[in-house]
Amino acid sequence: MGAFSMKIALVHDYLTQRGGAERVFELLCRQFPAADVYTSLYSPENTINIGNRPVYTTKLQSIPGASQNFRLLAPLYFSAFEALDLQKYDLIISSTTSFAKSVIKRPDAYHICFCHNITRFLWDTGTYINQYKNYKTLLPIIQPIFQRLRQVDLAHAQKPDLYISNSTVVTQRIQQTYKQPATTVNYPIDINQFEFSDQKDDFYLVSSRLLGYKRVDVVVEAFNWLGWPLVVMGDGPEKKRLESVALPNISFLGHVSDEQRKGLMSRAKAVVVVALEDYGLVPIEANVSGTPVVAYGAGGVLDTQVPEKTGVFFHRQSPESLYHAMLKASAIQWDHRQIREHVLKSFTEDVFFEKVMTLIEDAYGRHLAAGSSPA
Repeated sequence: MGAFSMKIALVHDYLTQRGGAERVFELLCRQFPAADVYTSLYSPENTINIGNRPVYTTKLQSIPGASQNFRLLAPLYFSAFEALDLQKYDLIISSTTSFAKSVIKRPDAYHICFCHNITRFLWDTGTYINQYKNYKTLLPIIQPIFQRLRQVDLAHAQKPDLYISNSTVVTQRIQQTYKQPATTVNYPIDINQFEFSDQKDDFYLVSSRLLGYKRVDVVVEAFNWLGWPLVVMGDGPEKKRLESVALPNISFLGHVSDEQRKGLMSRAKAVVVVALEDYGLVPIEANVSGTPVVAYGAGGVLDTQVPEKTGVFFHRQSPESLYHAMLKASAIQWDHRQIREHVLKSFTEDVFFEKVMTLIEDAYGRHLAAGSSPA
């Protein structure tokens, strides 16, 4: 199939931050350099590097302060994405945790959705609102709106022709909530952005946005007990509260540069992850740096970690459970090169795109043979 000769559009929810979903979209942009890029809101100073290519946005871009308050615009995104004119494209590749799947394609075009998660704020509203405490007072107003938006989301979820998810957990959610089949392809990392070291310094590392559901409070309490050096990199609304309860063995760096992050990842004794993540790139980034992971044993890490080879699991999001896992991890003689090899075999861009391009070629070939887009 002439996948690269087709007219391709890449569509992402919003480019206003730099998280795991955005890093995957950055890889897609590099893989398809001739594709046009669309999003609802674009804040170039706060997100991934798109290079010199133009980024086409929705009508929401013209709203003052929209990029800073993008979560408040939730009811407007579906119609904003529907209004994008994508009729000239043969292949649409959306990257979404929410809205980008709602774009309208030409009847004979094909839509592949890289679904990082179902629209979590709609289907798990309580958990989501707990992350953003400023919005809690709006819950009585939000709930009836969200109830209606769930039905809208479900309708839009029928639009993609093929779902590709990042983990077994997300595949199950797509099947259960959207009633659509999905194929799991574990997302890669850019291994060139990290450096390997088998020489570790005397500190442990957290790399996370400081939001409630990331449960960095559990790490802080466990390390208060342990007294071991802990470095926390990342920023967020929980930072001041966490700093106020942390003992002097714990340091908070806030936002760090990519170069600083690379060095910290490679020199840490282990990277600690307590959040229940749908997938999570941080454990793989640690591993490619030769660094083991101590992680809450649920969700995406079950796809990416090999117990006692690349990391250690604990089974309750509690300081006690983490405390014992840290003691266990500290007693293991880690093979740092084997930890890195685990990533090189399964989580590189080459491995990822080999799987993805095979999926695209097979699916698009069947689509062309059928003579029309699947319903």
